[in-house]
Amino acid sequence: MKRCHPVSLLFIGIYFSSLLISSGIAGPQKEGKIPITTKSEEARKAFLQGRDLFEKLRAQNSRQYFEQAVAKDPDFALAYLFLANAQPSAKGFFENLDKAVALTDKASEGEKWWIMGVQAGATGNPAKQGEIYQKLCDAYPNDERAQTLLGNYYFGLQDYAKAIEVYEKSVKINPAYSQPYNQLGYAYRFLEKYDDAEKTFKKYVELIPDDPNPYDSYAELLMKIGRYAESIQKYQEALKIDPQFVASHTGIATNLNFMGKHGEARKQLQKLYDAARDDGERRAAYFSMAVSYADEGKMDRALEMLRKQYAIAEKINDAAAMSGDLVLMGNILIEMGKFDEAKEKYDQARKVVQESTLSDAVKANNRRFSMFNSAYAAVAKGDLAAAKEAAETLRKEAHAVNNRFQIWLAHQAAGMIALQEKNYEKALEELPQANQQDPYNLYRMALAYQGKGDLQQARAMFTTVANHNTLNSMNYAFVRSKAKQMLTSN
Repeated sequence: MKRCHPVSLLFIGIYFSSLLISSGIAGPQKEGKIPITTKSEEARKAFLQGRDLFEKLRAQNSRQYFEQAVAKDPDFALAYLFLANAQPSAKGFFENLDKAVALTDKASEGEKWWIMGVQAGATGNPAKQGEIYQKLCDAYPNDERAQTLLGNYYFGLQDYAKAIEVYEKSVKINPAYSQPYNQLGYAYRFLEKYDDAEKTFKKYVELIPDDPNPYDSYAELLMKIGRYAESIQKYQEALKIDPQFVASHTGIATNLNFMGKHGEARKQLQKLYDAARDDGERRAAYFSMAVSYADEGKMDRALEMLRKQYAIAEKINDAAAMSGDLVLMGNILIEMGKFDEAKEKYDQARKVVQESTLSDAVKANNRRFSMFNSAYAAVAKGDLAAAKEAAETLRKEAHAVNNRFQIWLAHQAAGMIALQEKNYEKALEELPQANQQDPYNLYRMALAYQGKGDLQQARAMFTTVANHNTLNSMNYAFVRSKAKQMLTSN
């Protein structure tokens, strides 16, 4: 499992790297490592216990220790930062991040950079985030965790070669440190270097054989290359270690979806729901059920699951999560051909955030994403004039803040418009500049190749989409069957 905060999936669209710290002021310092500033030895010990679990991607288990740390030392900035990332809700994330930011004057300079880097990502300024993380690594070149954080930043930008280069620095500093092996495996996987990925995940298992995530990550690789039964076996090994490891439940369900066993997939997800320890895990179960129904072509049932997911966020007025849920509902409605209803959901998603107590920077970031949603709905309805206006606004504003993720969306919107206009050359100019890990963009590229008469390339792209095997992805659920149908009809 990659570490990715739920906020990034549904609202911000930014990859939240694992927040990894090194040593401590209230205890022995390690030379060249980022310090932890706390006035309480008990807080420090609790923090380190939580950090160990968090680095192994057991965020839910780690949260109690970070809560203990801030209780012992209310001025403990980094503990609030970790507590933010261990939250089951977007609301909790932002509340605790704000506390960390407010306490930066009580932290060291390195810790302040760390916190401000996370804030930059959370408010839609990834370029600034990267500058801060590089500064952190320059100041602490012998800190393996700082290097891993920078590697995760490049990973999120899909610059996998650069990410590997930085992860290898981390491994060289401390070969026994397990976390970069996880991300290295994924980086190799995304570069389709599957042998290297498998070797790396096996090394990851060797380093921490009593933790679930190495088996989970290896299982995802096996799923990616179509070894579904072996993948399920590895996920089951992870669940033997931690029966409540959420990612392994969703991984098993995803394999079962790909095997055409959607009912069995949802039985697995019901186990996750029944054993859920918090609303975050309940929402995860509902989302995965929605993906399963969408993959089976039962869009009404998928919407039903998302409404249940939304109700959990609405109960605590979690504006960011509610907005993300509404966008997902809109996307499903577009697949159902209900374009006006989709537009209503997108408008509601924007309104929820703009009328919330979230920061002005977060609201500005949301407005840019809303431009994409407006373009998406307009393209689907055939209102290309409105789509072009929204897409151009997004392009200008995304470039103005140098937001790589929103620049991808601007290219995606332009590519979708060109595809609708049957300007296939233009579509194939724009879509390769969009998010290449989104299988829907690859499907659109296949349609463009088909439209221009390059049937060989179109077939190759449809094959790529059909075998993309993306974990628990709504967009993949939309196009997996479509791609297979295109292959059988051509």
